Amino acid sequence: MSAPLTLPRMHWGDPASARRALLVHGLGSSGALMWRFGVALADAGWHATAVDLRGHGDAPRALDYSVAAYAADVAGVLPDNSGAWDAVIGHSLGGAASTVAAADHPDWTRKLVLVDPAIVVDGHDAGIIRRSQERAFADNRIETVREEHPHWHPQDLELKVDGVARASRWAVEQTSAQNTTWDVREAASRLRVPTHVIGADPAVYSLFTGANADAVLRNPAVTMSIVPGAGHSPHRDKPERTMRLLAEVLS
Repeated sequence: MSAPLTLPRMHWGDPASARRALLVHGLGSSGALMWRFGVALADAGWHATAVDLRGHGDAPRALDYSVAAYAADVAGVLPDNSGAWDAVIGHSLGGAASTVAAADHPDWTRKLVLVDPAIVVDGHDAGIIRRSQERAFADNRIETVREEHPHWHPQDLELKVDGVARASRWAVEQTSAQNTTWDVREAASRLRVPTHVIGADPAVYSLFTGANADAVLRNPAVTMSIVPGAGHSPHRDKPERTMRLLAEVLS
């Protein structure tokens, strides 16, 4: 595995707050697209920090786009370069990377929140993700994003376009190509910090469902709730319900 990268950060809330959270985005996205979490946490008195993952946004580019490399990067992100996070919130790829980081470094965070995490990406889901990313790079107009997601907030539409524009297409493609066996259930079984999954609705589309979810939930440290009517991005599909669940989890 390659050496970890230093990831750029953005922040919400009072830097002097005693409660500190890290936000980790998904594939083809950016730290800015975690803004709903950042705003909700700041309003609740937290200081939230989001990062751009390698190959995304303003982060350095690299050759290694394995989940292990993403995990090593985020494990090196600490509040004020010391101490532990009070909470880490990871979506999709960010959830997988955060799962590995928290399993390998038990003192990294006191609580883990996984938003429809990409714990296992098999042939069926890999194909869906690959086609979704291909469509995004082929037609990155805001009108196209709005047509696919008419209920999203205008800022989510704008930031999705920006996230795709600033992501490396090669990095996104390599994330699929280099993770032909994408399975972090073993790491999830080693989690010891309180972990809660905010799941998407399987009736819409969810990565974390079925036997793979059942396997992770056998770990007594892991609990789960589902956001009815939400697809893979609950914080964009059903933001109010998702933020209420987050507040309950962090209370």
